[in-house]
Amino acid sequence: MLNLNDILVRLGGQIIIDRASAALPTGARVGLVGRNGAGKSTLMRIAAGKLEPDGGSVELPKGARVGYIAQDAPSGSGSPFDHVLAADVERTRLLTSAEASDDPEQVAEAHERLNAIDAHAAPSRAAKILAGLGFDEEMQQAPLETFSGGWRMRVALAALLFSEPDVLLLDEPSNHLDLESTVWLEDFLRGYRATMLIVSHERDLLNNVTNYILHLEHGGTTLYRGGYDAFERQRLERQAQAEATREKQIAERAKLQAFVDRWRAKAHTARQAQSRMKALSRMAPIAAASEDPSLRFDFPNPAELKPPLLNLDGASVGYDEGKPILAHLNMRLDPSDRIALLGRNGNGKTTLARLMAGQLQPMSGEVRAPGKLRVGYFTQYQVEELDGSGTPLQHMSRLMPGAAPKVVRAQLGRFGFSGVMAEREVATMSGGERARLALALVTRDAPHMLILDEPTNHLDVDAREALVHALNEYEGAVVIVSHDRHMLELTADRLFLVDAGTAREFDGSLDDYMKLVLGAASGGPEQGKASEAPKRKDARRAAAEARERSRSLREAAKAAETQVAKLNERRSQIERAMFDPSSAAPADAQLPMSELMKLHADVVARIEAAEAQWLRASEALEAALAA
Repeated sequence: MLNLNDILVRLGGQIIIDRASAALPTGARVGLVGRNGAGKSTLMRIAAGKLEPDGGSVELPKGARVGYIAQDAPSGSGSPFDHVLAADVERTRLLTSAEASDDPEQVAEAHERLNAIDAHAAPSRAAKILAGLGFDEEMQQAPLETFSGGWRMRVALAALLFSEPDVLLLDEPSNHLDLESTVWLEDFLRGYRATMLIVSHERDLLNNVTNYILHLEHGGTTLYRGGYDAFERQRLERQAQAEATREKQIAERAKLQAFVDRWRAKAHTARQAQSRMKALSRMAPIAAASEDPSLRFDFPNPAELKPPLLNLDGASVGYDEGKPILAHLNMRLDPSDRIALLGRNGNGKTTLARLMAGQLQPMSGEVRAPGKLRVGYFTQYQVEELDGSGTPLQHMSRLMPGAAPKVVRAQLGRFGFSGVMAEREVATMSGGERARLALALVTRDAPHMLILDEPTNHLDVDAREALVHALNEYEGAVVIVSHDRHMLELTADRLFLVDAGTAREFDGSLDDYMKLVLGAASGGPEQGKASEAPKRKDARRAAAEARERSRSLREAAKAAETQVAKLNERRSQIERAMFDPSSAAPADAQLPMSELMKLHADVVARIEAAEAQWLRASEALEAALAA
């Protein structure tokens, strides 16, 4: 049992967490969710005993071991393997005792306890955890000081999982992971039998691992049973109930106020009016359900450009002359393509993205693109390199010299930076707000192709959903590198696996790829492939055929939608000529009314036919995607 009792936290005189309470059952796997800045990490540090609250307390079972990753990554000349093994403090102590002691009885007791805790299996278990998080055998034995901060944080996570605490506290555990390691972690946590509190914005992880959701909002907490989807349904139901109650209260207040206004001056009804005034004063107003108006992504659609947008023909790319990182690259991108780049970190996904963005030139082969092609390339470096002393308006104005102020503000408004938000210093913004600003900047010229390298790192679950919706509305091509499986499932139609020094289309679904990753992690790549090779081959073929069908249906729906828009515009032109000839085009204004009426009827009929065609294509596409 983990109990949070009336937790109060003030920051700079402002209350961040306001008497938050929750009773988490023993063995519960709880996802702690809330908007960016709600105080999730603060509450997690309090639960871990790393921060004292201004009020309230945390209760844990007596003797319970609490596991929590510190902010500092491990370092030194030791290896990841040694660091993980050392996380089992009891095993390390017993081994040291057995080696140092001259007392046979003490040595025997140490070995007896080592057998009881299955110490002989520890090296194998440590190696498996490290492998699941992306460390091959050579990396497991390399000095920690040779790794980047992100990889050393993976070592810290591996050590925490290896130590098997009774209460596991994880704050954004997938932040430094690629998709493959995130899938492994999710599978590992599903089988972990301890009380768990996880801060995460990964919808799939929350759905597949947790059985409770603790929602932190406006300083308070509410515990929901089930995963994230169940929480979202329950929250929407509560909001609907609260809104209905609010509307009922508004009507009741209006009724009471009307009585008071009408009768309080009358002597014979003054007492009744007075009682109603007291009822009004006791009636605490119910707040309206509010959505963050700044939670917005709206990518400007590009002008039409004939396919292909990009063609890689036998290309190779790298950074050192004569040493390509990727070779034999053959890929074609069309305006309607939605592509996800898969593969472990370090395999070359970012290198390929930079080649596609034109930031790297091919070492051999060809990369062909139209001269008018515009590419919007988003990386985390752009978020980190924003000038903290500048405002969104200043950032955008520098990149759009000569543009009218209203045009600059319009682009910022697409991403929620309207009014005073456009003139707020970047240094005061959250990570999610900075990511939105970076996306606004890279799409200022309505690119034909968006290349997004880990766009969700600073975004909460709601912001990720808004980004997914915007990407699906965007009419250009999209290339995504992300460890957020939910985003990839909803936005990507084609998968490319970057592995073994090249990139090839993966003829299967994302679920197929997940099975391949887990199979490789548990039994080696070949074992993972061999057992289901015939089924996977059929599944890949079916998936490829389904993608081809969905592509043609999407194009048909898009063509019909475009036709409807053009016909509606034509109808408006004809109606202007019929009812306001002075505002009509000269050619239309000269036509007699009978001819205009005939044209109008013809256009209306064509609109109905185009709308019917769009509806058929949309329904067929929906059925194909659901199949």
